[in-house]
Amino acid sequence: MIRSRSLRIAGALLSLGLGAGMVACAPSEGSAPDSDTPEATTLTVLGAASTRVLNDDLSAAAAELDSPATLSFVNAGSSTLVQQLSDGAPGDVLITADRRTMKDAQSRGLVEDPVVAATNEMVLVVPRGQGERFADLDVLSSPETHVVLCDPQVPCGNVAQSIMKENGWSFQPVSLEHSVSDALGKVLSGDADAAFVYRTDYLASKDALDVVELPGAKDFPNELLAARTSSSEHGESAEALVSYLTSPEADALWHDHGFTPSEGSSH
Repeated sequence: MIRSRSLRIAGALLSLGLGAGMVACAPSEGSAPDSDTPEATTLTVLGAASTRVLNDDLSAAAAELDSPATLSFVNAGSSTLVQQLSDGAPGDVLITADRRTMKDAQSRGLVEDPVVAATNEMVLVVPRGQGERFADLDVLSSPETHVVLCDPQVPCGNVAQSIMKENGWSFQPVSLEHSVSDALGKVLSGDADAAFVYRTDYLASKDALDVVELPGAKDFPNELLAARTSSSEHGESAEALVSYLTSPEADALWHDHGFTPSEGSSH
């Protein structure tokens, strides 16, 4: 009788224990995923070197889009990025620093429906405190002045050549760089006295530089174009990011970094 009663108690305790365990293992309502929040897509942005200053703010903006995205950036000269795409490198959005390079990408079938997103303007940068020395730009032709330009094959070099021709300058640069960030780096490191870069590059490093306006530069703005790549596996999200870059919501992003936002006219 005592044995039978003990067995009944043990069985009841076992049943309670199993029930408690099942309750403990069941997911709570609060831990259920929010089905209303879309999952972020990871996009690779191939951005012209001059757009590197946008990376952090653009990442923050992309996370808040209706089609949220986490961005990974590859920044280099525009022609280098196009060649990388052509060679099979992954990428979802291409941003070039001129129309010519984007046309090249389009002719190779690498992008879809490019649009103008913003413009930029070229200036001369020199080490902080050296601005007065370059008040007369004839000093650029002095053999003692080490000037750096971008290679004419990349947008910053092409614009620089147009400005030089407009002003009748024929000085010999000490080096031709493959991206505007490399040209800027030569001045920041002390390896050059001056460099032709974009106003946005000056603003990003203005604590270490003086800026000198280049006559006629306003007549040769460079256009930044954005496009979804043909190889993107996330076409909808990539297109949403391109649309954002040409929308009024992105005006502050461009302005804050020294660009002039475009109306997003088609290429």
